[in-house]
Amino acid sequence: MSGAVRAVGRALHLPVTGTARGIRRATHAHGAGESGLGKLIELHAVNGAGDVMITIALASTVFFSVPTDEARGRVALYLAITMAPFTVLAPVIGPLLDRLPHGRRAAMAGAMLARALLALIISGAVASGGLELYPAALGVLVASKAYGVIRSAVVPRLLPPRFSLVKANSRVTLAGLLATGVAAPVGAGLHAIGDPWPLYGAFVIFVAGTFLSFSLPPKVDSAKGEAVALLAADEDHLHGPHRGPVKRPGLRTVGPAVTHAVGANAALRCLSGFLIFFLAFLLREHPLTGESAAVSLGIVGVSAGAGNALGTAVGAWLRSRAPEVIIVTVVAVVLGTAIVAALFFGAFLVACLAAVAGFAQALAKLSLDALIQRDVPELVRTSAFARSETLLQMAWVFGGAVGIVMPLNGTLGLSVAAVIVAAGWLATLRGLLASARHGGRAGPRVA
Repeated sequence: MSGAVRAVGRALHLPVTGTARGIRRATHAHGAGESGLGKLIELHAVNGAGDVMITIALASTVFFSVPTDEARGRVALYLAITMAPFTVLAPVIGPLLDRLPHGRRAAMAGAMLARALLALIISGAVASGGLELYPAALGVLVASKAYGVIRSAVVPRLLPPRFSLVKANSRVTLAGLLATGVAAPVGAGLHAIGDPWPLYGAFVIFVAGTFLSFSLPPKVDSAKGEAVALLAADEDHLHGPHRGPVKRPGLRTVGPAVTHAVGANAALRCLSGFLIFFLAFLLREHPLTGESAAVSLGIVGVSAGAGNALGTAVGAWLRSRAPEVIIVTVVAVVLGTAIVAALFFGAFLVACLAAVAGFAQALAKLSLDALIQRDVPELVRTSAFARSETLLQMAWVFGGAVGIVMPLNGTLGLSVAAVIVAAGWLATLRGLLASARHGGRAGPRVA
């Protein structure tokens, strides 16, 4: 009898342990386990799963629980109370974390633990309707941004042999996307039980992430050979005319490719923020043909997520010596898709635009990573990642604000989206192509 019980136990246990072993083999492949990158990949998957739980809870509270007109006011209030202070705090996060290079594991654990505790506070606010929801949501955003800045800083420390920074980043990002896709239906199921339940799930996930942060190798805390990247325009700006050479190079002292790439990526992030908010209200009021508002939003969300995952996968596979050309190309494709979607507005084209925008954003970001890897000196590379991420986040906030105030007209809205992309493309096209012709400082390892 006991043998039969053990056999049944093994049969039930095998799918779980087998899946866990399969995930561990995938995340630790090609030297990622030995270098510590596999641990970071797993940690980022935990981060993505926890974030989507909180997103589901906030979306249901702020957006879906009230009529459309009231929802626009609530979302605008949410953006004003959380995102507006966040745009002020975001540029400060990177420099502050630059002062804590020896405590990165503790800082990542702190960002996880802070979100775990804030999830409990938000769960109480969801149940009671209290105003503490807004400062707690701001705290979640700040903690999430802090985690993202530190993650960007530690990836170069964990590169396996013959791994490029872009390939490593694509693996980490893809793990986060896959975890988000798995956790989203779980969060929806928890929400069906009760509004606070996704937040309880987020609490458990982030507590696990707190402990997992300390499993990263000790070299994550090393700051040997690092310095601070300055967002200075040029040598004259730093030291005045005819002064000595730049002692602390910044993003723009190493050539125009990086700053033009940041500008192009900012246009795509601005488009992303705009589409998220504009389509959320548009499809709620005017769902796709034959579908409910929830299904319409789900179709667009799945399309964007699939495009983003595909772009990340392509970035890990692609071998190119001209990331500038990749950025110019994907932004041009998004621009063309936005124009077509605006002229012939319809369900299929809206889904196509979401997918193309997600694909382009992922691939353009990986190309920006390649340019930073190529053109920014190693001494300041990790700090440069932090500053570029801050600028891109601010572009997303601006796009979201525009999306909220737009009239609910599909053709007009997507025309504005096309204008946003066109402005970024035209402003950076010449500089990126010129950099590609000159080959930058050296050939990048894109994959």
